[in-house]
Amino acid sequence: MVIIKMNSLKKILRTNYFIYVSVVLLITVSAPPGINCQTKAKDFQGELYGELELFADVVTTIQSDYVEEVKPKDLIYGALKGMLSSLDKHSQFMDSDLYNEMKVETEGEFGGIGIEITIKDNLLTIITPMDGTPADKAGLKPNDKIIKIDGELTRDITLVEAVKKLRGKPGVRVQLTILREKEKKLLDFTITRDIIKLKSIKEAKVIEDNIGYVKLVEFRENTIKDFEGALKNLEKKGIDSLILDLRNNPGGLLNSAIDVAERFLKTGEMVVYTKGRLKNQNIEFKSRYAKPYLNYPLIVLVNNGSASGSEIVAGALQDNKRAIIVGTKTFGKGSVQTVIPLRDGSAIRLTTSKYFTPLGRSIHGEGIIPDVVVEEEPKKLESAAESQQDVFEKLKSEGEIEEEKPQKDQGVKKEEKGPAEKITDSQLARAIDLIKGIRVYRTFEEKIPKK
Repeated sequence: MVIIKMNSLKKILRTNYFIYVSVVLLITVSAPPGINCQTKAKDFQGELYGELELFADVVTTIQSDYVEEVKPKDLIYGALKGMLSSLDKHSQFMDSDLYNEMKVETEGEFGGIGIEITIKDNLLTIITPMDGTPADKAGLKPNDKIIKIDGELTRDITLVEAVKKLRGKPGVRVQLTILREKEKKLLDFTITRDIIKLKSIKEAKVIEDNIGYVKLVEFRENTIKDFEGALKNLEKKGIDSLILDLRNNPGGLLNSAIDVAERFLKTGEMVVYTKGRLKNQNIEFKSRYAKPYLNYPLIVLVNNGSASGSEIVAGALQDNKRAIIVGTKTFGKGSVQTVIPLRDGSAIRLTTSKYFTPLGRSIHGEGIIPDVVVEEEPKKLESAAESQQDVFEKLKSEGEIEEEKPQKDQGVKKEEKGPAEKITDSQLARAIDLIKGIRVYRTFEEKIPKK
């Protein structure tokens, strides 16, 4: 135990045991392994002691001079939230309520509107709306910027705060103001929350001409069981090729994504690997599945709503030359967050490493570029300067951004998707054409005499 000789800190430690425990935890952080580890540890601790004195002075001042009495736990929680959020946009402190919500979400059911969000370019950004959820039915899109939630600006909002505002009881409405940069306007949506039941497989069927199609919307605990069941049913129907649709798939559990990828890779082939600051964070994940599906052509559909786990699957199949990737560039979310429970029921989500494809490509911030690029809709050109402008300042000026009138409750889409949708899906149509082309090429190969 290290004793800190600071009068202000001693005063706090005598009165607040919780703060004492937290400070001790900070002091006993070990230095990274490497050359002159002991020297580095001493330097680190020496620098930390100096900064802790500043922290102690602030806490003392708050306790003695703040207009209202503040609970020690609230002070520490506030400090932890700020500490984690200052590291990167994905690290965060979760109080017990938020941690429990996260565990419920992992199990596959929670109340909300059904979107995956992140902080991108300092703006609250939608990674993807989950298929079939209120957000999807309302027409929210990947890369939409959430400017207001229930009339309140999201400037400097954290992911924790955003999640709390967006989730809630089913049947209760939430109002969102969205900036869709391609359209250069603000859009208002009123969306009714619902129970979000996350199913890994949204659709599995034979499209045409023995081509199988599986729409995989998220990687959860039961994903591989559902996925294998879908594949077996399709094989019974005689499929000889497969289209795996990962569009708007925000990711999920790493192990589930690896399980899906290795179903199409030879045993021993690399799926993904991680690199972190510590040696134990450098991990290689190789296929261990004994009977992979290697006999038929495979096309993987992706778009800018495909993130994290779906990028791992696409990258693994692309680098191992097992599948043709079709669509648009993926989101580029390739960092690993480890959830570490704390003694009081709270937890921290800490970025510990980054994902790399088998050929060493970084996913984070880069995304996966398809082998065949097919746009979902015509792309409008915009300058980098325009895309980086502070939209919150724009809100103060009249006429700079056109704001549409609030739309009615978007609980149901104006046009329900039907069978004809597949005809107008340019990316899916191109995937079907590619499979047919592969079949023709294989017939040519069979006719070429072997030497």
